Formats: sequence, C-alpha cells, structure tokens
Amino acid sequence: MKRNRLQSVGIFLSAIGVIFLIAAGVAYLKVQDGYSAFETFSAAENVELSYNEDGQLVDRGTTEGADAIMAVLTEDWGFKPNMGDLDANDPVVNTATEMMFQMATIGYHILHGTQTVVLTEDAEYNGEVFAAGTYEFEVEGRYWTDFDRSHPLEGPAREQAWSGTAHGLFGQLGVGAVTHSVLQIGLAIAAAFAAIGGMAMLTGLGLVWVSKEEKIGELELAKEFAEVVS
Repeated sequence: MKRNRLQSVGIFLSAIGVIFLIAAGVAYLKVQDGYSAFETFSAAENVELSYNEDGQLVDRGTTEGADAIMAVLTEDWGFKPNMGDLDANDPVVNTATEMMFQMATIGYHILHGTQTVVLTEDAEYNGEVFAAGTYEFEVEGRYWTDFDRSHPLEGPAREQAWSGTAHGLFGQLGVGAVTHSVLQIGLAIAAAFAAIGGMAMLTGLGLVWVSKEEKIGELELAKEFAEVVS
C-alpha cells in the first residue's frame, strides 16, 4: 500500500511537471515572437544612439552632453539603466535602457532649450506690458505643467517647447521601454515555469524509482524467507 501511494504521488508530480514544462515552452515561444516583432519594428525605425570611436556615449559630439543626459535619466527620473544594453556595436534603440536614454535626450534638450516667441502686438499681464517684438524665452527646466499658459511669453513657449511631436515621442519611447521590460519579465516567468516543472518531474520520477526499490527489497526479503522455511 505504501509503495502504491508513493507511485501515485510520483506519477502525479511527474504529470504536473510536464504541464509546467509545456507552459514554459509556450511562454518562451510567445516571448520570442514579441522580441522578434519588437526588434523588427526598432530596426525599421532605425533610431540610433551616438558613440565616439572609444565606444563612449556622446551627445552632439561630446561625452559631457551624454553625461548630462544620463544625470537627468538617473537622478531626476530615478531610472536604473542596464549599462550592458548601451553597446556601441549595436547602436539601434531597441532596449528599455536605450529607449529611456533617448527619451531623456529629447527631454534634456527641451528643458535646456530656448524658444523664440514673436508678439505681433503689445500684451499686458499682471500690470506688466510686453511690447510687440521678438523674445528669446529660456525654458529653464520647465516641464509642461510648469508654464503659466496665460503669460504672453510662457504660453506660446510652452506650445513650442513641449509640442505634440515631443509628447508623441515621449509616449512612443515610454511604451517601447515598458514593452521591452514586460518581455524580459515574460522570459523570467518562462524560466520559472521550466524550473518548477523540471523539479516536479524529477521529484516524481524519484518517488517512482524509490517505490520500485522498495518493491525489489520486499521481493528479496520474501525470497530469503522462503529459502529459510524450505
């Protein structure tokens, strides 16, 4: 009876292991499909980061520019980049880190840029008169919500700095970064399923093997007893 119970448990665990292994295989194939589509789309867009001849990230030709962008990404936004994804031999933007760096690049130049605002007529705001003419407006780190849209200079500058194109690029890069992270999570889940399935199957087969050893032991004991009796 004990042997039969061990065999039943072993077979059950082995079956569970097979189910987990099948699930791991399906999950892995789906993740690979996602990676393939993601890589194909990224290659079609052909957006690349810039590196110098030493393999260092640069922005507008300088490593200092890239360092300033990385500071925005890591310090201001709190993102933890995977530096291994920043490969000069593969500059196409197709990983979460690369997409976030590209987003930070756009953001950095907007935040530290200057917008030319043209007033076609005099404007008054809170008792201050702004004469018609051309003004150079410093963004000075303002995000979309940091502008006073009622101000005759800040309002137009906001529309120019944080344009629909800028918001669209932020949205696309953000979705891309999340998509890549989700694919990595999917790969981890597939690996976890495979590990659980393999462990369950090995445990189940081990129980079946132990039950057979027990049966062999019982048969040998019965044989020895029969020889003694005879």
